[in-house]
Amino acid sequence: MSEYTKTPSTSHKPVTGLRRPAADDVQNMVKARKTRRSFWQQLALIGPAFVAGAWQFGPGNLATAVQAGSGYQYTLIWVIIVSTILMIFLTDMSVRLGIKSPVSLIQSIKDHLGKTVGVVAGIGVFLVTLCFSVGNAVGVGLGASMLFGGSPVMWTIVGTALVATILLFRNVYRVIEKVLVVMVGVMAVAFVTSAFIANPDWAAAASGLIPSIPSDAWLLVIALVGTNFSVNAAFYTSYGTKERARGEEDYRDITMVDTIPGIVAPGIMTSLVIVVAASVLGATGQVAATMAKLGSIFEPLAGPVGSAIFAIGFTGAAFSAMTANCTAGGTMLSDALNRRGANGITSGTQKFISAIILAFGLTITVIFQTSPVQVIVVAQALTILVAPLLATLIVVMANRRKLMGSLRNKWWQNLFGVLGLLAVFMLSIRLIVNFAAGG
Repeated sequence: MSEYTKTPSTSHKPVTGLRRPAADDVQNMVKARKTRRSFWQQLALIGPAFVAGAWQFGPGNLATAVQAGSGYQYTLIWVIIVSTILMIFLTDMSVRLGIKSPVSLIQSIKDHLGKTVGVVAGIGVFLVTLCFSVGNAVGVGLGASMLFGGSPVMWTIVGTALVATILLFRNVYRVIEKVLVVMVGVMAVAFVTSAFIANPDWAAAASGLIPSIPSDAWLLVIALVGTNFSVNAAFYTSYGTKERARGEEDYRDITMVDTIPGIVAPGIMTSLVIVVAASVLGATGQVAATMAKLGSIFEPLAGPVGSAIFAIGFTGAAFSAMTANCTAGGTMLSDALNRRGANGITSGTQKFISAIILAFGLTITVIFQTSPVQVIVVAQALTILVAPLLATLIVVMANRRKLMGSLRNKWWQNLFGVLGLLAVFMLSIRLIVNFAAGG
């Protein structure tokens, strides 16, 4: 016990019951302070949060953002800003859970809150991934069709088959991670460039930071929050953190090079999409309801080629998000059912669940072909129904003293966590009311 009693921070009060974990926490904190990484060593920590951010920035995000800008100009930019801030805090909690949990997040939920709660969490994640799968499948078909011609359904089938092939790789997560990080970087350059070439009214854009919701925009607002405050993606971040075996000494650097920039980047890009759409299409006062209208936002950047540039980005975002989505759903539901593979090997149950998610997206795409963009918006909005459950579990687990030790939530982290929880809960009620009223 001598190595623990020498620690200054433990000398003031006697510690009982949890003496050893408390001492370990202090040692980890000291180790974290002493660890100094080079720039390139810090870059090596980039991964899980960027994957979550890229998952956010899929076809649903693009479609809803273009509709927000074209139909309501700059009015809804504040929704993205608030969602991004709340997403940072929720993702940070998930990162800390990935660092401190001796097992996966769902297994930790079972250990601390009961097996039933863990299974319900896995089912909740699965239901959200089903909703996201619709937007991804529709997005792949629309984007590829715009780029290469042919039937959107045909391209959805091709995209689904390619994703199914990727799932055969043994280390799927690392493949997804590399693709998505590159996608975020490429699309960031395109949208930043477009925002300035489109020459928007920046003063009017700044007015969009003041909260207001047009009476007919509730479904779109819910879809924007469901996509940008993606509780599902935040939940899965703990798995990526655990997969990369991050320790408490890595936490500070992870926050600076992965968590904050990984979530802020898609938030900025989404805001710029609204700005560009408002500048290019907002004057018409009509919501961009077709793929051609969505694609026209890049015309100021590259003329007629702009639509092709948008189609490439839209297809890439849909394809990468489709891969991450079905992988996450398969991993977390199989984990809840105690059917997840060990030592990085994907189990048959994981593959089967991932296949169900892919098949669901393809099926809905085939059934609802008449208004695909609206299908994407509705599917994104539906994810908000399960978000309160998953957000509650993240906040509760991040407050477990025995599990989290020195990385337990501080009061200000709980404040933002509760604000996020209240936001998704209120929006889920609003969505139910809207559907009940036939709106």
